[in-house]
Amino acid sequence: MNTIVKSDFNLPELTNVYKGKVRDVYTIHDELLVMLVSDRISAFDVVLPKGIPYKGQVLNQIAAKFLDATSDIVPNWKIATPDPMVTVGINCQPFPIEMIVRGYLTGSSWRTYKSGAREICGVPIPDGMREHERFTMPIITPTTKAEQGAHDEDISKLRILRGGLVSPEDYAMLEKYSMELFERGSRIADERGLILVDTKYEFGKKDGKIYLIDEIHTPDSSRYFYKDGYEERFANNESQKQLSKEFVREWLMENNFQGRVSDVLPEMTDEFIRSVSDRYIELYEQITGEKFIKVDASNILQRVEENVLSYLAKA
Repeated sequence: MNTIVKSDFNLPELTNVYKGKVRDVYTIHDELLVMLVSDRISAFDVVLPKGIPYKGQVLNQIAAKFLDATSDIVPNWKIATPDPMVTVGINCQPFPIEMIVRGYLTGSSWRTYKSGAREICGVPIPDGMREHERFTMPIITPTTKAEQGAHDEDISKLRILRGGLVSPEDYAMLEKYSMELFERGSRIADERGLILVDTKYEFGKKDGKIYLIDEIHTPDSSRYFYKDGYEERFANNESQKQLSKEFVREWLMENNFQGRVSDVLPEMTDEFIRSVSDRYIELYEQITGEKFIKVDASNILQRVEENVLSYLAKA
């Protein structure tokens, strides 16, 4: 199974390279970002040892479609997609926070709530809520944007403003953009028989202008439920059928792994890897309404590098 789990491209006028959990970002002449979405997969802030076939293509193509579908709400960093796994865009100065929008009490927010907390990131949560229950209105629960190898941490709006991480004027715009993006994403998901449960948005600034950056509405940054059967499952206190990375986290937790120092990663069998790949492709087809076309991966690194070099030569 050919995948990209690491890259080392020799690109012209290269001024910086950043290797994240999933993305390899090459900076060209301090102006352009060439972002390769690898086939790596992470959970609990740990990169798992094997790649997932077509995961990078799925994530990059979904993000590209949603960036195009929301460009009327907020400008975004995307300029071109010279390869199914690559986006080239504007090099912005990122804000040091991520905007998490939640429409339902599930995942980490449910685990926090179940432990007795009635406030998440300074947002009060009422008593008596159940797992997977919809909030009256979506809430924003920001996190810090951690350096490589560190963990993102919940943070309140008050701490962000008091700490000077973001100005009050910029934060007000980030809230506005986040809610409008979530509303648009929810509407598109609804049309495809899905529920956009929660998601994260990242923003940056260039020449005084705010841009939406990185990925948007992908299974790595978002959680989706199937709309059909949601109410019945909720009424019966059953698990929701979902398309997100949460099933990978659940598999790890079932195998006693939550990213703690003493935890041992379970074996990723070929069968498990194929099942994860199938889930990513399923989400692509469900959320876009289009058939996923697998790009030839026989010489995957060579293909990507040649496509990027060809684009840069013409740019």
